[in-house]
Amino acid sequence: MIVWIERLLIGYGVRENLVGYLSNIIAVIFIIIISLTADLIVRKVLLRYLNAYAEKTKVKWDDIVVEKKVFERLARIVPIGVIHALAPIFPAYEVWIQRLAFSFIVLIVLLAIGRCLDAINTIYLNYEVSKIRPIKGYLQVVEIISYMIGIIIIISVLINRSPWILLSGIGAATAVIMLIFQNSILGLVASIQITSNNMLQIGDWIEMPKYGADGDVLEISLHTVKVQNFDKTITTIPTHALISESFKNWRGMQEAGGRRIKRAIYIDVTSVKFCDEETLDRLEKIAYLKAYLQNKRKEIAAYNKDYNINDAHIVNGKHLTNIGTFRIYIESYLKHHPKVSQDMPCLVRQLAASENGLPIEIYAFTSEIAWEDYEGIQADIFDHILAVVSEFDLRIYQRPTGYDLSALGKNIQN
Repeated sequence: MIVWIERLLIGYGVRENLVGYLSNIIAVIFIIIISLTADLIVRKVLLRYLNAYAEKTKVKWDDIVVEKKVFERLARIVPIGVIHALAPIFPAYEVWIQRLAFSFIVLIVLLAIGRCLDAINTIYLNYEVSKIRPIKGYLQVVEIISYMIGIIIIISVLINRSPWILLSGIGAATAVIMLIFQNSILGLVASIQITSNNMLQIGDWIEMPKYGADGDVLEISLHTVKVQNFDKTITTIPTHALISESFKNWRGMQEAGGRRIKRAIYIDVTSVKFCDEETLDRLEKIAYLKAYLQNKRKEIAAYNKDYNINDAHIVNGKHLTNIGTFRIYIESYLKHHPKVSQDMPCLVRQLAASENGLPIEIYAFTSEIAWEDYEGIQADIFDHILAVVSEFDLRIYQRPTGYDLSALGKNIQN
């Protein structure tokens, strides 16, 4: 072709010293025009047809492949292939043109493989099993291996050596490779352990204070796990850290359908006393205590009578206390609460007294696990408990504040 162009130029009277340059320039322009034309035909005709066909089909996977531009990436091979095919036009540079063109084709294939793997992961995410068995980490390993093989092929083509020679050299540099791909190897091992032991799923609520993570898992990949915190910030955690360090996973709570309340109120010990008859009569009017107090008063009266207890002093014999009656009331209140799970442990216990008073701890589970609902239910329960304490002649323990000291000073002055 170069010879034909040179003859044509000489026929038009072009000087011989310019014929060589002009013929090469014309040949390059000709190849570029053919390459661009082939690229235009592929993109405007073939790709448009493939996109239209994907839209008409009922399946969704082909739409995802189109969305990820897998075919668009592969279409780039056509113009490079034209250049490779027309390389003999330049005999002096034919070998290098073909080597470079082939290297670009391999690079395009590698990029297309990356897009294809991304499409596979997106398709897989449409299935429920993806939350339990994420495959993104494994696909990233495949991508890394593909790039390693592709780079070896490109280097071997450019230096005109067999790929097996490069592979044998890599075997000798295993220690260096292990150092370079240390994080990838650790991430792969961690991904396998996380998946096989079902330690983490997409959508799990986890806490890992060391990395400032407290939220839902968005993505599990080879190197990192993305967590969206409740303040909408994103925290990335090294995948291998989830194996080597501890973290809290709230999935058990979510699957159980109940969220635990474990909080104590502190009673002023000086307000604890026996209940006299007047107090019991008043408390018996409370619906949650009526049946209990009636039975308990009969039981105590029978006991004191059987043992001839001298009732001249309330310390003698058996008697109800206001703190014990208060505890029974809370238990009954929780058992009748519509938002407290009755299928899980529900108890009110008295802990050891301390300098802060006598702790009465509520240990129960709400039937709602959503954070906002849970906090609302817990607040309602303790609002009621704090408000009803005075009905039992009890006081909440609270350290003296500036207001208390000011009131005390005014009382002393008066």
